[in-house]
Amino acid sequence: MRGFGEQVGRLLVGHETIELSGDVGAGKTTFVKGLAQGLDITDEIQSPSFTISRVYEGRDDIVLAHYDFYRLGEAGVLSEDIQEAMADRHTVTVIEWADIVADNLPADRLRIRFTVISENERALDIDGAPEITKELSC
Repeated sequence: MRGFGEQVGRLLVGHETIELSGDVGAGKTTFVKGLAQGLDITDEIQSPSFTISRVYEGRDDIVLAHYDFYRLGEAGVLSEDIQEAMADRHTVTVIEWADIVADNLPADRLRIRFTVISENERALDIDGAPEITKELSC
């Protein structure tokens, strides 16, 4: 997952929205750690499950805004925050457990669903964002 995330991160230029879904432990945060590597982010990437969001600075003035709505029943004021992040042309917005904000996400977002096959194997269902997906090999 980390290597695939890094591959995706190398393709990003800012103003992308990525929706991640899958069970707890499916590899979403590991993917984001790789994505951060692809954006040349040197900070330790941590799951925002308890803090809801984290922001990191990467190459070429790109900002990674990482949200996790797992513990929330509704987005509340974070709806405005996420809208601002998605509108910023320098920000890559990654959202885990996006069900509660799905109506506010752009149609052209990259959607990745993680399914656990075994302890060390995952299946990915990837769609949207053809300008990114056409460049991926997995």
